[in-house]
Amino acid sequence: MDGIDGFVLDLGVSSHQLDRDERGFSFMHDAPLDMRMDRSCGESAADLVNTRSEAELFRIISEYGEERWAKRVASFIVAAREKSPIETTLQLVDVIKGAIPKAKWEERLHPATRTFQALRIEVNQELESLKDGLAALLGVLRQGGRGAVISFHSLEDRIVKESFREAATGCTCPKELPLCVCGRVPGFKLVTRKPLTARDDEVAANPRSRSAKLRVVEKI
Repeated sequence: MDGIDGFVLDLGVSSHQLDRDERGFSFMHDAPLDMRMDRSCGESAADLVNTRSEAELFRIISEYGEERWAKRVASFIVAAREKSPIETTLQLVDVIKGAIPKAKWEERLHPATRTFQALRIEVNQELESLKDGLAALLGVLRQGGRGAVISFHSLEDRIVKESFREAATGCTCPKELPLCVCGRVPGFKLVTRKPLTARDDEVAANPRSRSAKLRVVEKI
């Protein structure tokens, strides 16, 4: 294959998987704490919360979940697992609820949302896969071809934004130099300088689209 004319990446987690209790993604129903997209391999969320150090749990929850209470959540997880392993979703939910002061719970966001997101991202190595996948796809895009990515949270969008901007960047020489010496020319142009988001009627029809952001780049 000598290249492709375009690609579309939808980074949303499958609603079918999220809504199946036994997969362990949901904090609303009790189930084994799994969260693996492919359950035939890799480390489950239960493995992660029961074996990682407190410092590593803090890093994962703060970086991937952007949870302001990450330090307390990590500390409470370590304390809880010393008594007995954390093996189910609702066991972990109870730990998180205990870690975050009830007065600080957000009105429209379950207290376990950010921690569950962080664990899912770590378990499935989602951000690393996104970086590798974008680099590979941009590398095989033909001239005039376009790449589109729909992301659903800020960490994904940041990676897409930076990858596209890097690809569309030309000369990086200091401005005080009279001539370009780096020889760099942009290989892409940004079709969407700001991400496109769902309209109000689209959000009404599909609430999960509220956080969706679409970015498009074109090979030149």
